[in-house]
Amino acid sequence: MTEKLDIDHLRQWIGRSEEATDIVTAQLVKGLRATLFQDVGAPKTGDAAPFTVHWCLAQPVFPMSMLGPDGHPTRGGFLPPVPLPRRMWAGGEIEFLQPLRVGDESTRTSRIADVQVKSGSTGTLCFVSVEHSISSPRGIAIRERQDIVYREMTSSAPAAKAPPPPPQAQHRETHVSDPVLLFRYSALTFNGHRIHYDRDYVTKVEGYPGLIFHGPLQAALIIEMAAKLRGKAPKKFTYRGLQPLFEGTEFSVNANEIEAGMELWTANAEGQPTMKGTAVW
Repeated sequence: MTEKLDIDHLRQWIGRSEEATDIVTAQLVKGLRATLFQDVGAPKTGDAAPFTVHWCLAQPVFPMSMLGPDGHPTRGGFLPPVPLPRRMWAGGEIEFLQPLRVGDESTRTSRIADVQVKSGSTGTLCFVSVEHSISSPRGIAIRERQDIVYREMTSSAPAAKAPPPPPQAQHRETHVSDPVLLFRYSALTFNGHRIHYDRDYVTKVEGYPGLIFHGPLQAALIIEMAAKLRGKAPKKFTYRGLQPLFEGTEFSVNANEIEAGMELWTANAEGQPTMKGTAVW
């Protein structure tokens, strides 16, 4: 059974902060370019890294004895100890001020901004918002808000509504979400969450039909498409996850021009959006 959720206790984490530092290496940039379906090239000092390289930097490292059954660190520490078993990246907002470059020493300052409890179709949901500021020797490079959602381990999904017709895209790229792609991104981000690489765990314990595509990887592909279409990173990108994207299927990265900027989304093989975002320049 899930431990009782004490929201007053969890909200005591609001305002907690931490700082971590790492180096943008050429090897990291090569690995991330390859995983984002880009030309790997031979990055050298001073070359711009992919726009979301900060998600690979200074990730928390815990001994094996401090990991929970899902592969994440045991609850508590910087993040509040939410007693709901399923944890996923729900969405967020990113401001790109300047690129991180090969050779940069990057510092991430993080702060718990909010903790809220809501009720959804799958039961109780707890949202934790984390604010990050990522800097290089040239100053602040990225400001970001990440929204993490925790929810109950439901035994069955609610009845699905008939999906709306898939949107038409002005720009579209397709790829395959194979397990090697998911493993590579987990390795680059030092993400031990078993839903991305352990098929027995994700199907038998969490009840999903297959390995789950990382939310940040979908967002990274969307941002790179937006930057390629406009020739530079957006000033601001706001996004949210809509439904899981699973391994072994074709998926697409899509974009439409709108008056305010660009509407972008990833979609599964049936064309139904799995993550949606808006970019402005």
